[in-house]
Amino acid sequence: MRAVDIIAKKRDGHALTVAEIQFFVQGLTSGDIPDYQVSAWAMAVLLRGMTVDETVALTMAMVHSGETLDLSRVSSRVVDKHSTGGVGDKTTLIVAPVVAALGMPVAKMSGRGLGFSGGTLDKLESISGFDVSLSADEFFDCVAREGIVVAGQTADLAPADGKLYALRDVTATVPSLPLIASSIMSKKLAGGANAIVLDVKVGRGAFMETLDEARALAELMIRIGEGVGRDVTAVLSDMSQPLGRAVGNAVEVREAIRTLRSRGPDDLVEHCVVVAAEMLVLGGVARDAAEGRALAESALADGSAWARFRRWVGAQGGDVGVVDDDTRLPAASLVHTVPAPRSGYVAAIDAREVGLTAVDLGAGRQFKGQAIDHGVGIVLSSKVGDEVAAGEPLCTIHARDEAGSRAAEARLLKAYRWAEEPVEPPPLVYGVIGGRS
Repeated sequence: MRAVDIIAKKRDGHALTVAEIQFFVQGLTSGDIPDYQVSAWAMAVLLRGMTVDETVALTMAMVHSGETLDLSRVSSRVVDKHSTGGVGDKTTLIVAPVVAALGMPVAKMSGRGLGFSGGTLDKLESISGFDVSLSADEFFDCVAREGIVVAGQTADLAPADGKLYALRDVTATVPSLPLIASSIMSKKLAGGANAIVLDVKVGRGAFMETLDEARALAELMIRIGEGVGRDVTAVLSDMSQPLGRAVGNAVEVREAIRTLRSRGPDDLVEHCVVVAAEMLVLGGVARDAAEGRALAESALADGSAWARFRRWVGAQGGDVGVVDDDTRLPAASLVHTVPAPRSGYVAAIDAREVGLTAVDLGAGRQFKGQAIDHGVGIVLSSKVGDEVAAGEPLCTIHARDEAGSRAAEARLLKAYRWAEEPVEPPPLVYGVIGGRS
């Protein structure tokens, strides 16, 4: 069997066999198949697609490319969540401590920024000392002691996905339904949680721009998870504009901290409560979403989620003093407020353009292994539906230098659409599918 023949077969639109997929994933993992051939194969998959059976085979091959965790020694029920990627999506930093504070262990393997979408690991590393590179034993110990752990893929856990994930980011092969589904579910299955809530994003700031595409991805991931005995729910949520107001790394951590301390943007709070409620239902803590919502709101209001966040940061080596005083988070050397160019109502904010602007500033990667600047980013002053007067603050740019700030301002202004009359903001959630079996 040769990698070039497998690439050609997929290029020509044919379905790969289980044996061919296993061979390719094994070669990717061992390094016997070089990056340029893996990149060619990923492009062929992007253009030609995969059947459900191929996608399941790819997922399971990546799961078995390394070790898998058995979290039953920690708890009989452990819940996980995963977002399909978005702009300003710092949901994990909030819902994980909310759910853990309510007695439901959360064990999560996360990723780094991908394309225009930010990564949870990059955000967490804005906190000095925070260690996302945990061994399997450290992963177990953290969730056992603190009820929460978020870590990256290691050489032991889903290593094939770790390598493919990095290549997809720099080869324009991110928006492929089978590659997204297999990447997400291989991490989820290797991570050992028996209940999974998927936050499937819809809109310009998501890899699935239409509700039909998002629903297809959600149903595929649910099918993969339920096929191996996991309970899976998918929340279809809006990503036509950024979630919350902050886009970057340290700026998003700061917003998450303030949300945990009851000072977060309304849309971010609402979204996190919805996701947390579904996690609590799947975890058996709440009877239904209404009870889950009430519990999540109470954990935010009474400070227990904030307390769990501090414990979690300390448990993974982070400087708790930084989260107690968020002015100690990394900061950009230049902060510039962009005035509104006109009066009116914000009709739309192109989330993808905002995300790409953040990447240009240095908050994301443009090539494999590139270092990021945790301090740069964007903070929106107004969202869709808000009325703004000419000259009022529209957004704030956190940049490395004047040239970067000017380029970001020009690009951001093109991301806004305006209306003369009031505009209704888009719904935060389009629906929930799946559920506990």
